[in-house]
Amino acid sequence: MSRDTLSDLLRTVRVRGAVFYYVSCSDPWSTEAPPAGEIAEAVMPGCEHVIEYHMIAKGNGWAAVAGQPPVKLATGDIVMFPQGDRHVLSSAPGIEPLRRTAEWVFSTRNVPKPMPIAFHHGVVEPGSPLPVEAADMIAVCGFLGCDLRPFNPLIAALPPILHLPAERASGWAARVIEQAVVESSSPRPGGDAVLERLAEMMFVDAARRYLDTLPENATGWLAGLRDRYVGKALERMHQRPDQAWTVDDLAREVGLSRSALHERFMQTLGDPPMHYLASWRIQLGSRLLRESNRTVATIALEVGYESEAAFSRAFKRMVGLPPAAWKRTQASR
Repeated sequence: MSRDTLSDLLRTVRVRGAVFYYVSCSDPWSTEAPPAGEIAEAVMPGCEHVIEYHMIAKGNGWAAVAGQPPVKLATGDIVMFPQGDRHVLSSAPGIEPLRRTAEWVFSTRNVPKPMPIAFHHGVVEPGSPLPVEAADMIAVCGFLGCDLRPFNPLIAALPPILHLPAERASGWAARVIEQAVVESSSPRPGGDAVLERLAEMMFVDAARRYLDTLPENATGWLAGLRDRYVGKALERMHQRPDQAWTVDDLAREVGLSRSALHERFMQTLGDPPMHYLASWRIQLGSRLLRESNRTVATIALEVGYESEAAFSRAFKRMVGLPPAAWKRTQASR
């Protein structure tokens, strides 16, 4: 198994992306998106959690979530909403937004995507983009889906607004946005697959860059990755989940006492090491149940349980269903 802990998690929670809207705006403009949970089944059926994102291809704007200060956006910026919050994009703060309702999203779910949308002077026109030269702002907007259950500590570790300014994204973001504009405004065969990969790559890079900017006193799963001792312990558990780990074993591996490692886990992740390991094993087991034809007994051994019965009890305790029953529910999604 890879020693890249972030990649391990991203693989098991099945991050997948899509681009659905090519948005062009003329000042003044303001649009409100509904909570992602209300539209998830329309935009990414079968996904437990949906994140909306926007790539700014031209112009400037503002992004806002209730309870958070608004964020100024510029050409080349990327902004996403990891918690799936209702949010507003506008040419300036305080403009009354046009509301893109959940009902509207469901009513247009079968319209070929990416769908052009124009906002100008209080009017919204689906299917008819403004000419590039007439638009004050152009954005490529889409969604990322992932699993929350049984275990996904990454989403909770991200902020309500994740802003990736162009100057922090090196040169690659500009090329990604340029390609997304081309694929969105002039659809071609294979375009959906290109856009999906671009969105997934963008999300991974945004998470990495957010990790790089965390303050020293930050907490959460990403902060744990960066911690010298917690990060090493997480790496060991991800690398060898089938090993019969104890706190003493992990402490020796990372060079701390048992009590010191426990304390660092509690301060950073809010969970003791063995609780994290149990959750990670169940997450791994769920992936194997969903993606392979291995028996429950085989999977139990692969993820560190001594018996099928022990794995089944732990799985049901965390997920609410026995492994075989849960696998059947996944097959129907």
